[in-house]
Amino acid sequence: MSSRNAARAVVCAWCAALLIASASAQVTQTSEYLQRMDTDGDGRVSLAEYQAWMSYAFDRMDRNGDGVLTPDELPGGKGRAITRAEHMVKLAATFNRQDTNRDGYLDARELAAPPQK
Repeated sequence: MSSRNAARAVVCAWCAALLIASASAQVTQTSEYLQRMDTDGDGRVSLAEYQAWMSYAFDRMDRNGDGVLTPDELPGGKGRAITRAEHMVKLAATFNRQDTNRDGYLDARELAAPPQK
């Protein structure tokens, strides 16, 4: 694994851990998760809604608010810097893998399932 991929894996793992910790304390069912992510109330989650919700951990780690996670802001203080734009691209790829019916939205069933590889 290259150092770039290793750094991304660390960021993704850290983001997932923060998300799980914050979401698990607040959300107990997929329908609640959908409700919180679905800011326009249409019963499904768009890419923009998904990215907004899933960027919570990135934004929390970006202590100086410059849109870049530098090594000192990453878990363990190591790794390659990652920009918010790179993070958003990664989230879009995950969203697209999770959108199994390819309609451009995630429903409760798709949210409950792990992303496809």
